[in-house]
Amino acid sequence: MFGTESSLSMFLNTLTPKFYVALTGTSSLISGLILIFEWWYFRKYGTSFIEQVSVSHLRPLLGGVDNSSPTNSNSSNGDADSNRQSVSECKVWRNPLNLFRGAEYNRYTWVTGREPLTYYDMNLSAQDHQTFFTCDSDHLRPADAIMQKAWRERNPQARISAAHEALELEDCATAYILLAEEEATTIVEAEKLFKQAVKAGEGCYRRSQQLQHHGAQYEAQHRRDTNVLVYIKRRLAMCSRKLGRTREAVKMMRDLMKEFPLLSMFNIHENLLESLLELQNYADVQAVLAKYDDISLPKSATICYTAALLKARAVSDKFSPEAASRRGLSTAEMNAVEAIHRAVEFNPHVPKYLLEMKSLILPPEHILKRGDSEAIAYAFFHLQHWKRVEGALNLLHCTWEGTFRMIPYPLEKGHLFYPYPICTETADRELLPTVFHEVSVYPKKELPFFILFTAGLCSFTAMLALLTHQFPELMGVFAKAFLSTLFAPLNFIMEKVESILPSSLWHQLTRI
Repeated sequence: MFGTESSLSMFLNTLTPKFYVALTGTSSLISGLILIFEWWYFRKYGTSFIEQVSVSHLRPLLGGVDNSSPTNSNSSNGDADSNRQSVSECKVWRNPLNLFRGAEYNRYTWVTGREPLTYYDMNLSAQDHQTFFTCDSDHLRPADAIMQKAWRERNPQARISAAHEALELEDCATAYILLAEEEATTIVEAEKLFKQAVKAGEGCYRRSQQLQHHGAQYEAQHRRDTNVLVYIKRRLAMCSRKLGRTREAVKMMRDLMKEFPLLSMFNIHENLLESLLELQNYADVQAVLAKYDDISLPKSATICYTAALLKARAVSDKFSPEAASRRGLSTAEMNAVEAIHRAVEFNPHVPKYLLEMKSLILPPEHILKRGDSEAIAYAFFHLQHWKRVEGALNLLHCTWEGTFRMIPYPLEKGHLFYPYPICTETADRELLPTVFHEVSVYPKKELPFFILFTAGLCSFTAMLALLTHQFPELMGVFAKAFLSTLFAPLNFIMEKVESILPSSLWHQLTRI
């Protein structure tokens, strides 16, 4: 035993201050590199790399829970239901108020040099165009056959050239659509092309309407022609709205909704709501909300926040937080606050854009309901309507954060809606240009334990390295005392073992 203690003392005495500086410096460098990697991984993927590896690879080796066991069948079924709900809530929708690619998105690129649309977003648009504007019978019309290939082209110039080629053969509605969307550099030019598209589209629609019952092929052709005509008329109405002819736009949207009441996938009522708000026709806005803000219909930020705006409008001009705290909220104020809480629960990202706490960018062509992309699309068009109602933004500022007290665990349980889907951040990062826009994340993620741990370890070892470099003798004494204290329990155990075992046996063991 004496030999062990003497060898340990000899080893500690041979360690120089340079060794302690090198040791602590290396430890600080390694922990710093781990910290940088962990921080980068967390910013990019929203989770800790070490935790992910631990859960994915180490937990099963250490006897993790097997979800396939019979005892967990009920919980597995519940997880499957929640997963199905999450998938349905994370469906990507076409933005009803999407801008014109040539006249608006491309102009932004020319001025700023930035690309406002992501590849994923544009790829979804290409899929939409192929779904709505093509069918299996396109080979019967030479121009439609050309346009079927054009919608699949990735190169914008190739698409535009194909559209011009199709128009040389005949008046093709989808060719006019492509040119209006991508080649026209102003809304006026786009409107002229859409007016030409209406004439061609109505002719095709009338012909296919007469033949739709002659077989599945004609029925598919009529469905395509219907989609084309609805799209053209809706975009024409949007042109009128952008050019200041708002009443004309409202009439066109109402006529379109009456003529094609079953085509709700275009969400034309959201275009109508925005136009009616511009006219300050709040009674008609309420009538539209009464029809579409129904429990059986999918909600949207436009529906929820417009309902909140109308209720806030009744009380916001006289609302004062000091007065409300003294006398309490009136019934009308309570209704307005509840409507705001309902809207914030549905999409918690919107208030920061309405209150201008976060800068706006051009909205994408597709949105994720309850996500940052939907919040941008809503605020981009509706911020002016909130500003127009006196005191509405003040009421929103005073009350919107109260929503989070009612839903302390939004990913597990909601109040008026389903729990907040966990997939929104991933989808929004695909839809939004993260190069110059910081995606809003809800609920705010706390820093993982391993980032905090490595940060503390890096700081501690760096401080030790600095102190050892400045005060080598003193830190050497402290290091020896620390190591001696650390090995004290081992020395105690060795003494006990030596007192129990015979000396001859202990001698043989030490020789081994």
